[in-house]
Amino acid sequence: MKKLSITALSLFFLLLVSCNSPQWMASEAIGTKIALDSKAEPLADTGFQEMLQPFKQQLDVQMNEVIGHAETDMRAHKPESLLSNWSADVYRVAASEYLGQQVDVAIVNLGGLRTHITAGPIRVRKVYELMPFENELVILWLRGEDIEELLHYFARIGGQGVGGIRMVIKEDKATAVEIAGEPLDRNRVYTVATNDYLAEGNDYMPQLTRHSKRINTRILVRDMFMNYILKENEAGRTINAALEGRIIHHEE
Repeated sequence: MKKLSITALSLFFLLLVSCNSPQWMASEAIGTKIALDSKAEPLADTGFQEMLQPFKQQLDVQMNEVIGHAETDMRAHKPESLLSNWSADVYRVAASEYLGQQVDVAIVNLGGLRTHITAGPIRVRKVYELMPFENELVILWLRGEDIEELLHYFARIGGQGVGGIRMVIKEDKATAVEIAGEPLDRNRVYTVATNDYLAEGNDYMPQLTRHSKRINTRILVRDMFMNYILKENEAGRTINAALEGRIIHHEE
């Protein structure tokens, strides 16, 4: 009897151990890119597609709405471009309206403008393509010496999006810098319109973090662009920009 009880106990113990969940550990992971284009259609869940179709149709109607018209093609490039000039001007207009006074400067990162605007109708979809991020308009109070240092960086990389500023790139430095038609004053505090991404010092712009005051407007840059285009359209004006010599290279 004693021998049988020990055997039964051993069997129970083995059964108990075998019921425990095994502990798994990943030793290798392999990933691959799948382009979201027509070639990916066979991989789609048709049931899920059918469920989403009514929402997609409704969204397409909203995204295809025409909100304005562009007079010419606008693209972003260095040292100065139609799209970056227009964008920077919209930043200044929106920030000035928010403050109730003229904002001195606008700083826009070319990398944040994710597409171009072609001449003709501007649809809601295009604004989302231009600004797919949830960035918001920010207003900073920045000393002239910090703005000058930032512009030297712009000179080294060949240009960037600016508004309210004129400068000449000479030997990788910003020279003949003017703000609102006046020579830059290194001791003066200027108001700067930009976005929250740059205000955190990203895109190698730590100078923007040295502000003495900051206002987060809670206005999404995407909505800011959208509202500007709508207002211009309601006023019977097209969207346009010009190359004004905001950033030029000195010719030896």
